[in-house]
Amino acid sequence: MHVPDGFLSAGVSVATGMVSAGGIGYSLMRAKESLSDRLAPMAGLVAAFVFAVQMLNFPVAAGTSGHLLGGALACIMVGPWAGTIAVAIVLVVQALLFADGGLTALGTNILLISIIPGWSGLAIFLGIRRFLPANRGSVVAASFFAGLLSVLVAAFAFTILYAIGGTGDAPLSTVLTAMLGVHFLIGIGEGLITALTVGAVVAVRPDLVYGAQDLVPELQLGSDLAVEGSRR
Repeated sequence: MHVPDGFLSAGVSVATGMVSAGGIGYSLMRAKESLSDRLAPMAGLVAAFVFAVQMLNFPVAAGTSGHLLGGALACIMVGPWAGTIAVAIVLVVQALLFADGGLTALGTNILLISIIPGWSGLAIFLGIRRFLPANRGSVVAASFFAGLLSVLVAAFAFTILYAIGGTGDAPLSTVLTAMLGVHFLIGIGEGLITALTVGAVVAVRPDLVYGAQDLVPELQLGSDLAVEGSRR
């Protein structure tokens, strides 16, 4: 998903850079207001995890490979504002030290890998959970579909940017088919990693997962019952 320098026109790169700067600035402002003492350390851990997992590619098809985007995962774990900032920091480090993407495309990559999949993924996660029981299994299932669909949303967003200012000569229909086809397979990997990661944390500490805060009373009730049982 990392867009290289020169793949989009200068005008589109500037525009996406301005949108991303606005998104990060707004996230910084909201994160100061909403980030709790419990979730603050998790934001750093999530950034480190996303950075590490993004370095690992998994085979997709026809010689292509994919890796975790991490936007949906980060926002489910620590909320939309801290999650957006965490993934954006990863992308800045990757652009500066590992030449993933490019400096002129940094705003585009933050928009396509952090903001759009993060915010859309969290919205999908919360939307799915409204129709499922409030338990750990529902959190895991919603995390999978949030990860999967957020990748497709980001791939579609890239196609729109390409239609506006793509510098390649590939037909738009070819780009759309390739982006959605390949990224559906990448999305399955994204969904699995997101579900496994969120599920692992929820199993032991749902209070550390932004998207599973409603399960905390259930955990406390279980603990209270265990204490009461031990007293008997």
